[in-house]
Amino acid sequence: MILRLAIGSLFARALTVGMTVLAIALSVALFLGVEKLRTGARASFADTISGTDLIVGARSGSVQLLLYSVFRIGNATNNVSWESFQDIASRPEVDWAVPISLGDSHREFRVMGTTPEFFRRYEYRGGRSLEFAEGRGLDDLYDAVIGADVAAALGYEVGDPIVVSHGLASFTDHDDQPFRIAGITARTGTPVDRTVIVSLEAIEAIHVDWRGGGKTGAATPVEAIRAMELTPTAITAALVGVKSRLRIFTLQRWINDYPEEPLLAILPGVALQELWAIVGVAETALVGVSAMVVLTALLGMTAMIFSTLNERRREMAIWRAMGARPATILGLLVLEAMLMAAAGAVLGAALLYAGLAAGRPLVDAAFGIWLPIEPPNARELWTLAAVIGAAALASLLPALRAYRLSLADGMMVRT
Repeated sequence: MILRLAIGSLFARALTVGMTVLAIALSVALFLGVEKLRTGARASFADTISGTDLIVGARSGSVQLLLYSVFRIGNATNNVSWESFQDIASRPEVDWAVPISLGDSHREFRVMGTTPEFFRRYEYRGGRSLEFAEGRGLDDLYDAVIGADVAAALGYEVGDPIVVSHGLASFTDHDDQPFRIAGITARTGTPVDRTVIVSLEAIEAIHVDWRGGGKTGAATPVEAIRAMELTPTAITAALVGVKSRLRIFTLQRWINDYPEEPLLAILPGVALQELWAIVGVAETALVGVSAMVVLTALLGMTAMIFSTLNERRREMAIWRAMGARPATILGLLVLEAMLMAAAGAVLGAALLYAGLAAGRPLVDAAFGIWLPIEPPNARELWTLAAVIGAAALASLLPALRAYRLSLADGMMVRT
């Protein structure tokens, strides 16, 4: 009986109730959307590099090594000698090792020297390998492979020339040795999209005439450079895969205790967790802001109930005259609030999943964040239940005021 009265009362005030339900729905969609985005960003962040067991670099901090080797943020404190890299690569525990060399740039994008093995060994998002949208890999000394973001931002195509600049904020170009774009990688949503990749030998080649950060004299002819021994003397870091996961810690300890030079080996997953803990404050703040939006919508619902009390005095007086107890009126208003909150929560969840279905490809293409479309988990269901419970609590104040209104006051409304 009381449920039917509550539903009828809500339909009688369809416009104001509809606006309130819509406000709750939008706030719930925002809150759940922030949660989906947070978990999706964390998963995509963790999947930036998924096929590498260890990252090796000069001794510094684990987060710093992760940032410059994987995310191209910051610089290495020191290099790793080529002899040390070969020692690590020859260890019996090592299945593969890919060296990387950083330091130069092209426009606002980092340049990375590596070997063709990088394109076979680098994995992201749970085991996906790099693919070429156009062109091929590094076959010639002056071949370059660019990421999808580089191609889109600068309008490059396969076959276009590209000139590498010395350092990260330098006005000096290696224009005497231009590269040719041999390939463009498919979009990955990782820092590879924002990287210009060349060979390690090419990094050595463009620095043949450089000593101490400056040119030494006249440029060496390209033909002479091609004939040189271009084995690097040092690299920035290395990505390492092991034959057995049981040997990871043994290899890590050996590298960290390496006697020839101070080295650091980190597990990418552990370092990612440390990095996420650092940036987690912003994540918490975002969740807090979205929770405040939900609270604001519930306060708006409470204000709406308050504003309609005077209009409903006669209605409530008639119910009292027909034998309804004050508790019935209180329960009616609380039930109405819970029904509005439930409708808003369901509509908000529907809006969220519709938005995910429509926006997931766009978010993935633009930001590299994969938002999974899955049934609501326990946390999300508890959130929806909490919204309904909070609505019931928020409606208690106007409900208590309503049942205290006397029968006479309700029958003689002042005009």
